[in-house]
Amino acid sequence: MGQYTASQRKNVRILLVGDAGVGKTSLILSLVSEEYPEEVPPRAEEITIPANVTPEQVPTNIVDFSSVEQSDDALAAEINKAHVVCIVYAVDDDDSLDRITSHWLPLVRSTCNSADGEPDEARKPIVLVGNKIDLIEYSTIDSVLAIMEDYPEIESCVECSAKTLHNISEMFYYAQKAVLHPTSPLYIMEDQDLTPACKKSLVRIFKICDIDSDNLLNDYELNLFQRRCFNTPLQPQILDEVKSVIQKNVPDGIYNDAVTLKGFLFLHCLFIQRGRNETTWAVLRRFGYNDQLEMCQEYLRPPLKIPPGSSTELSHRGQQFLIAVFERYDRDGDGALSPEEHKMLFSTCPSAPWSYSTDIRKSCPTNDAGWVTLHGWLCRWTLMTLVDVVKTLEYLAYLGFNVHENDSQLVAIHVTRERRIDLAKRQSSRSVYKCHVIGPKGSGKTGLCRGFLIDEMSKLLGKEFKTNVVHCINSVQVYGQEKHLILRDIDVRHALDPLQPQEVNCDVACLVYDASNPRSFEYIARIYIKYYAESKIPVMIVGTKCDLDERRQDYLMQPSEFCEKYKLLPPHLFSLKTNKKELYTKLATMAAFPRFQAAWILFYKHRLVQLWESAYLRQFGLMTEDPNVWLKAGLGVAAATVLGFIVLKAISATGTHGR
Repeated sequence: MGQYTASQRKNVRILLVGDAGVGKTSLILSLVSEEYPEEVPPRAEEITIPANVTPEQVPTNIVDFSSVEQSDDALAAEINKAHVVCIVYAVDDDDSLDRITSHWLPLVRSTCNSADGEPDEARKPIVLVGNKIDLIEYSTIDSVLAIMEDYPEIESCVECSAKTLHNISEMFYYAQKAVLHPTSPLYIMEDQDLTPACKKSLVRIFKICDIDSDNLLNDYELNLFQRRCFNTPLQPQILDEVKSVIQKNVPDGIYNDAVTLKGFLFLHCLFIQRGRNETTWAVLRRFGYNDQLEMCQEYLRPPLKIPPGSSTELSHRGQQFLIAVFERYDRDGDGALSPEEHKMLFSTCPSAPWSYSTDIRKSCPTNDAGWVTLHGWLCRWTLMTLVDVVKTLEYLAYLGFNVHENDSQLVAIHVTRERRIDLAKRQSSRSVYKCHVIGPKGSGKTGLCRGFLIDEMSKLLGKEFKTNVVHCINSVQVYGQEKHLILRDIDVRHALDPLQPQEVNCDVACLVYDASNPRSFEYIARIYIKYYAESKIPVMIVGTKCDLDERRQDYLMQPSEFCEKYKLLPPHLFSLKTNKKELYTKLATMAAFPRFQAAWILFYKHRLVQLWESAYLRQFGLMTEDPNVWLKAGLGVAAATVLGFIVLKAISATGTHGR
C-alpha cells in the first residue's frame, strides 16, 4: 500500500531517571501489578510490554535507573539507547523539581550530543513526570510549563501518583506517544506555529489532494482525504463543525464553502495544540514521511526485481495516472503543458525530473511552441522508465500515485520477460525498444535521431546539434500496434575508442555513415565486425545525406557488398530532406522480431533477396508486384510471427512446393 504508520517501529524504549526517592521504581511496579508495592527494591528489572496491550500496538521496553546500583557510564549508555527519557520529580519536593533544569535536562542533552556529535540537532524526546500527587492539594504544572518553553525537546508533562495509580497508564502512553508522534518536528512551541518542514510537507499534501487544482479542498476532496488517511468517511456534521472552527479562527481559511491552504495548515496547528499529534502524523505518514519529515526511502524506492535481460515499461495503471496528472495541470486545455503549467505540475516534487527548456524539446515530441504534448509527456515518462526506473518510482511517489491509486507505485511498472525468451520465440512482447545509433563524427547520426521527433525533418538541415541530451523517443506503428522506439546517440570521438558493454547492448543497432564522405563507412564496418558480427542483436546499416552525391567508400568492400557478405539488409539511404520516416519503423520492427536476421541469411543463401520486396512487407522500404512472394521464399516469417494468422508448418509445406 505504501502506507507508513507508527506501527512500523519495532519497539519503544522508555528510560526513567530522577533523584533518589522520587518514586521511579514505584511507578513501574504500579503499572505492571496495578497496585502500589509496599516494598520497593532499589531498581526494577527491565520490563517488556507486549504490543497487543499498548494503545499504539508497539512493543514497549521500560527501563529503570538507580544511582545506587549503576554508574554514570551505565546511565549514559541507557540514555543513548532510550527512545524517550522520563524525568521523574516529586511534586512535594521542590529540590527534585529544581534538579530538572540544574542537572537532568543538561545531562540528557550533553549525553546525546556527545554520542551524535551534532549539538542541538535531533534531541531525545523528554516527558516530565510529577509523582506523589496524592500528597499535595496543588499543582506544579505551571512551573513545569515554564521549563518546557526553554527546552523544546520536552514533549509533554504529567502529574501522577504511584500510590493511587492516578495517571499511571497515561504517563507511559505520553512517553510512547513522544516517540511515535513527536511534537518538535511539527511545532515550534515559542512561536505557537508549525515548523517550516511541517508546513512544506502539508503544502505538498494539500496540492496532491486538490484534484481540480483550484487551490481549495471542497467537500468531495476532503472526504477523499479523510478516507485515504483514516479509512473512514467524514460525517457531514463533523465537516461543518471543522469548517466553522476554521472560519472562526482564520477568516480566509474558508472560501466558497471550501478549505483554503491557510485553513488546512491552521487545522493541523490546532490538532497539535490540543495534543492530537497523532492525527497530523497519520496524515504525514500516509503520504510517505518519516520522523524527520523526509520522504521514506522505502516509500520512494520500493524494491523492484528486474531479472537480467528484462526491461521496465509503464503499466496501464501507470499511464492512466500520468494522463490524469497531465490533464489536471493543462489548465487551458490546449493539449500541451506550458512552462508554467509544467512547473506547477512538479511543485509537489523537490525539482522536475528533467529540464523543460532543453531536455523536453530534444528528447520527445512537442508542439510548435516547444511545449510537451500529452503524447510527448507519455513518451518522456516511457523513456525514463526504461533507462532509470528508480527515478520513475520516486517521481510517481512525489506526485501522489500511492495515495490516488491506493497502492504502491510498483503497480505502475511492468517488468518484461527476459530477452532470451524473446529470441527463442522469435518475437518480443515488449512495447518499448532501445536502438543505439552509432557512427563517426559528422555522419549525421544526431540529425537522424532528432528527425524522429518532428514531422518536417527538413527543418533540421544545416543545424548544429550541441547538447548533452542523448535519447530521443517517439512511437511508431509495427503491424498495427503502437511501439515506442528510443534512439540513443552513442558519442564516440575517435575510431579506436572502445565501446562499453552498455553502449553495445540494445534491441537493435543503427550503424550510420555519411554516404557523401568516402572515409565514413570504414568506421562502422569495423564497429560491426568487432561488436555485432557474432551477436544476436539486429543491425541496420544506414547511409545518411543521400540527397548529396553518393561517393565510393575507401574500404575493401562497398556498403552493399559488406551487407551481402554479413547477411544484412541492404544499406538504407536516409536524408532529412526527404521527410521519409520508414527507417524508424524498420528499426522498431527489427527490434520487435529479433530473429529476423536468421531469415535474412536464408534469403541471401537462396539469392531471393528481391523477394523480400513484397507488398505485405512494404514497411521495409522495398517494392514487388508479386503478392505471393513471401510464400515462394519458403519462410513467411514476418507475417506469421507478427500476426499469428498462418500456421508455420503449412507455410513451410507451401514454400517447399513453391521451390
